[in-house]
Amino acid sequence: MGQQQHAIRLFQTIEHPCGYWPERLSRDLVIDPADPHLPSVYAQALAMGFRRSGGHVYRPYCKGCRDCISVRIPVRRFRPNRAQRRCMARNADLELAIVPARRNRENFALYRRYLDSRHRGGGMDDPSPENFDNFLACRWSPTQFMELRLAGRLVAVAVTDVVPDALSAVYTFFEPELGHRSLGAYAILRQVQRAVEDGRDYLYLGFWLRGHPKMEYKRAFRPLEYLDGAQWRPMPD
Repeated sequence: MGQQQHAIRLFQTIEHPCGYWPERLSRDLVIDPADPHLPSVYAQALAMGFRRSGGHVYRPYCKGCRDCISVRIPVRRFRPNRAQRRCMARNADLELAIVPARRNRENFALYRRYLDSRHRGGGMDDPSPENFDNFLACRWSPTQFMELRLAGRLVAVAVTDVVPDALSAVYTFFEPELGHRSLGAYAILRQVQRAVEDGRDYLYLGFWLRGHPKMEYKRAFRPLEYLDGAQWRPMPD
């Protein structure tokens, strides 16, 4: 990978427990986080199947396993299905605002409630302010928070990276007690809408893993493209 003949170094991590399949070991390819050119190649890295977590831009590189597949929505061809149209209607009373990616008392409290509900006892349910800052954004990343409010109350935050031709859905956290609203799906729908309005081509959704219960929702967003290792192809039905 390079930008104006500048070589970008890639590092390979040591094996560590897989975040998706606990019985497996995984490793990642990571772009040198100290490279000053990282911001300028980030859009290219997304197109090559990388993803950002904090200040690290990585993609899985596991021995004998290629289950993590990068996926994206070509937003101008996206058509919501019946369930997604109902989700939009159910959340029509929410107000949206795009704000800088900064921690404050309100969004940090929501983040803690979300993790306590989704990851109780798993090591993520008591995050520190530093955990929040280091995971969701970094100094160089083109990150914004898409806030969703119900009667003024913050109920969801979609952490979104913005590059010239795309948005990247980094993470979404929302009010656990409002599960009936499907706020995670709604956040994706609003990011798709925003990408279209801004004249961008794609919304990157990170990795999809066949058969993983927390990843199947991504297949509902059609059309969906996947990276086969060399080029992006339509995801089969």
